[in-house]
Amino acid sequence: MPSASNRPKLTEKGLLTPDNCVVAMIDLQPQMLFGVASHDRQTIINCNLVLAKAARIFNVPIVLSTVETKGFSGNTWPQLLAALGNPAPIERTSMNSWDDANFVSAIQKTGKKKIVLSGLWTETCVALPTVQAIHDGYEVYVVEDCCGDVSLLAHDNSMKRVIQAGAKPVTAMSVMLEWQRDWAHKDTYNAVMDVAKNHCGVYGVGVEYAYTMVHKAAASAYPEYKVPAGGGH
Repeated sequence: MPSASNRPKLTEKGLLTPDNCVVAMIDLQPQMLFGVASHDRQTIINCNLVLAKAARIFNVPIVLSTVETKGFSGNTWPQLLAALGNPAPIERTSMNSWDDANFVSAIQKTGKKKIVLSGLWTETCVALPTVQAIHDGYEVYVVEDCCGDVSLLAHDNSMKRVIQAGAKPVTAMSVMLEWQRDWAHKDTYNAVMDVAKNHCGVYGVGVEYAYTMVHKAAASAYPEYKVPAGGGH
């Protein structure tokens, strides 16, 4: 993982940098995903993996929270936990994470006033803490493609509400590229390209094409897939 001390400082002027924000990921759990009908659910998982890996690449602090894990929602998606480095989530009973003292304290301890936020569902677990965090003096960036709701109407109305409250809508890839900002920053370049090639669809395919067909580089080396025990021949 790149060292924060070796990373060039980026100009801020209203933009996100790896040094001025915290990533909050809320209720990314099976039961919450089951209820999503506004967007493709696999895409939501994929976009949250982009955000999680980008936060790790740039050493951005991460606050992960869950609700009613044992009683209703289930565990955080294991592939997301792995991407985050297996942190312990902050467990809540409240729908609104801003009503939970442990969650708010974790945000405060980072010392950051900008929150990059993803979660399920948009109308409750995203909108409610966003509105209240803004009220308390935070600047919130809602990562829209990492969110979803029980209907497209519910999601769209929620996004209108948070934007009217002052939140900024962003996407997972836009956040990652805003943190990178300059392709000359080589300490993080290869890691960002790895995320792009694995998760960013046509952009990732385009990167691989440019490497191999334009610059005549060798094809990217991926580890051979190993079939887990109990499958294959």
